[in-house]
Amino acid sequence: MSMTETGDHRGDIREPRFGFWRRCYAMTVKEFIQLRRDRISFAMIVMIPVMQLLLFGYAINTTPHNLPTEVLLQEDSDLSRSILKALENTAYFRFVREVHSEKEFDDLLTSGKVLFGVEIPRGFERAVRRGDYPALLVAADATDPVAAGSALSSLGVLVQTALSHDLYTGDPPVMPFEIRAHARYNPAASSRLNIVPGLVGTILTMTMLIFTALSVTREIERGTMESLLSMPITPVEVMLGKIVPYILVGFLQAALILGIGVLVFGVPVLGSLVMLALLSTLFITTNLSIGYTFSTLAQNQLQAMQMSIMFFLPSILLSGFMFPFLGMPVWAQYIGEGLPLTHYLRIVRAIMLKGATLHNLEYDSIALALLMLVAMTIAVLRFRRTLD
Repeated sequence: MSMTETGDHRGDIREPRFGFWRRCYAMTVKEFIQLRRDRISFAMIVMIPVMQLLLFGYAINTTPHNLPTEVLLQEDSDLSRSILKALENTAYFRFVREVHSEKEFDDLLTSGKVLFGVEIPRGFERAVRRGDYPALLVAADATDPVAAGSALSSLGVLVQTALSHDLYTGDPPVMPFEIRAHARYNPAASSRLNIVPGLVGTILTMTMLIFTALSVTREIERGTMESLLSMPITPVEVMLGKIVPYILVGFLQAALILGIGVLVFGVPVLGSLVMLALLSTLFITTNLSIGYTFSTLAQNQLQAMQMSIMFFLPSILLSGFMFPFLGMPVWAQYIGEGLPLTHYLRIVRAIMLKGATLHNLEYDSIALALLMLVAMTIAVLRFRRTLD
């Protein structure tokens, strides 16, 4: 056969009709089948937009109302009750506790269990009737300027309107007592005093989850899990061996962020650095335990990363980092209480800005410890002693 004949024969081989579109169609079908088999990826496609829509639509509120408030009522009179009712009618304040001493009043604000405190002094009604123009105190936890700012800025006008028919005297009308609003812990309403401590917990949550979520799946994909399983080592020892190095990494990250916050942004540290370091270590270990749990549940690194994102998103939105926690609906607060970041944000802000002690932070410290134990238990139980 001559070269001419060979070339003519090859020239007769033509592209099948619609061959390009058939191949594209085959690849498209193949990807849909693979996506259907990867249930976690499919769940991410559906759950992330649904979660964002529900959280922003129902849970997130940039102008929070019905914020928890305590009252130190040093006299029980008709005027005092009228004032408290007027404060409740503003829709900003919801009285949840009545305290009986200045110490208890300060402790509740320091621990973050309430955002506002109202103190009506002894002899208040008699001073009003005598025209002495007495003062009542409204103290606010201003570590979150968004939560406290709107209520304090409109406090006087709203209360005056609510009591206008009973207490106004003179022409023009003047309210016969003074409301002294005291923004504690952040009187200048500086947003960086709120954001910088919160960034410590947010950055640690993201990095610690990702580091450990990839740990076990990385071993499986690289083929080193077989060697690990052949060694005389228990699941607990494997978990601790993988977590401990990242505790040191997380501690270094926290120290770096806090150092920049103090030196560059002027954020104070009024409480104990030792206590902050210990509770930060507890928080880091809790996130590492959760990330390790994800790594035992996932089949590959992509799934582990997706689980981390699914956990990180509600942590940012429901922890109080971006939006006031106590201004969210009760159901959203219940979800937030199950997130380590919620408790750590209270801890780091209370220690740095309020000078809080361990007594003020008992609840959040115990909650972090319980979350860590639960995550570690699940991780150990789920750890695969043999490869599938």
